[in-house]
Amino acid sequence: MRELSLSNSRLDRRYDVSKRLGQGSYAEIFVAKDTLASPQSPHSTVVVKALNVFLQEDVDLDLERTLVENFQNEAVALDRVRHPNIISRLGHGTARDLAGVVFHYLVLEYMAGGDIQSLIRHRPLRIDAALKYAEQACAGLAHAHSRGIIHRDIKPQNLLLTEDLVTLKIADFGVARFSAADSPITRVGTNIYAPPEHSPAYFSDTAERLTPAADIYSLAKTVYTIITREPPRAYTGGPIEGLPASSNDEEWSDSLLEVLNRATADDPSRRPQSVEEFWFDLGPVLNIVGDMDPETVVNRTADLPQPHVSRGYTPLVPEQPSFEAVLKVNTDASPREPRTPIEAFPQSKAVLEYPAYQPIRAEQPNLASPVESSVPPPPARKRGFKGPLRRLAIFLAFAAIFTGALYGTAVYFKNSGLIDSVRNTFSPKIAIANTDVYLRPTPSTENDPVGLATKNSRVRIVATHENWYQVDIVEQGRDRVGGPNSTHGWLNGKYVDLQEN
Repeated sequence: MRELSLSNSRLDRRYDVSKRLGQGSYAEIFVAKDTLASPQSPHSTVVVKALNVFLQEDVDLDLERTLVENFQNEAVALDRVRHPNIISRLGHGTARDLAGVVFHYLVLEYMAGGDIQSLIRHRPLRIDAALKYAEQACAGLAHAHSRGIIHRDIKPQNLLLTEDLVTLKIADFGVARFSAADSPITRVGTNIYAPPEHSPAYFSDTAERLTPAADIYSLAKTVYTIITREPPRAYTGGPIEGLPASSNDEEWSDSLLEVLNRATADDPSRRPQSVEEFWFDLGPVLNIVGDMDPETVVNRTADLPQPHVSRGYTPLVPEQPSFEAVLKVNTDASPREPRTPIEAFPQSKAVLEYPAYQPIRAEQPNLASPVESSVPPPPARKRGFKGPLRRLAIFLAFAAIFTGALYGTAVYFKNSGLIDSVRNTFSPKIAIANTDVYLRPTPSTENDPVGLATKNSRVRIVATHENWYQVDIVEQGRDRVGGPNSTHGWLNGKYVDLQEN
């Protein structure tokens, strides 16, 4: 096993790698500073996930090619499921480490709050706070399923938190499946949380194909852990049939147990078939918790799990990666070198040594014998246009060249389609309201509403400020009577779903 040498190095002339967080079976995780980002940016600190095929004991080209494909699939999956409650990919590249080993890497968001398993290990959560985290996990997972991605490794360690511990994001799509059809089911996941159909320890071939119900099983056992602070070890590979004694006397315990028992049934067809259905089943629990504490943060009126948008989130994805086999790069003599070399930092100041100054001695001509001199006399200057006429001719020539260049540039941009591309990039985006939401005169709730966008309303985004959008209502979702009637104002981004151009 050979670890990458990246600590105290600069990657891609941009990322200063400070420390190694850990490793998996085929990748190492590092923390780095983005030297091109503003210190106030939420992405000034990033995570570098580096593919290291040499972590495997016996690596060959076939295995290595599979690992590279899985690594690239993770990047594609992350881009396809871009969502406020799913970890975002910020970049990628190929480089050599300080020892000259070629590797591929992904740049991901750094979640300073750690994983939710570490949080509940150090302090208990109120039931409403635990359910709010569960809602965000449901929102992210439902979006992934809507894009044809099955995660296959949902567990508390893969639910990460922002530094303020408010926003939860699903991480590690390394074993995600792109569709539920046809391809054989493989053994992946963590035994405690994995369903029988793909659990490494309780693998069952009774399932004909993988469905979102596999993730719902793991999500239910994860919710059990978040609320009770205990992993469901007693129910590994089977349905949850009881709660810990510390939770048995709560008003909501019977309703919660009923939901978790159904969601962890051995037969995938008996579980909720969508995350939205699982969230609907949790409705009675949410109602009980809401009645216990009117100040609860749980939204009991939402039919669907609501996302939470953290500062710095953007639905725009970076350039798509295209990786190739590292062993092939290492052994191929063709000029296919990685374009992003590693530099050690901090760089020491090298002492440059210069040779002693030696003046250049030109041979002096023999002034007494000008005919024998090796230096020919300067050519006689030819007479041309004089004075103003000559300057006018030069000016007209340069004007003609400049005009031709402008015309050629305009024709190129027109024919290449770049102008339309730029226009489309900055054109206003259309979004759909996912619930009834008030329009505000400023990006804040500390003011009176000026209008209302009903659920399914089409709105045009004309400006943004942090997590807020300034919008014009294009079409109301339904007819409404009374109340503030402005069709222009600000709303929070979590209440709308952006539409693709």
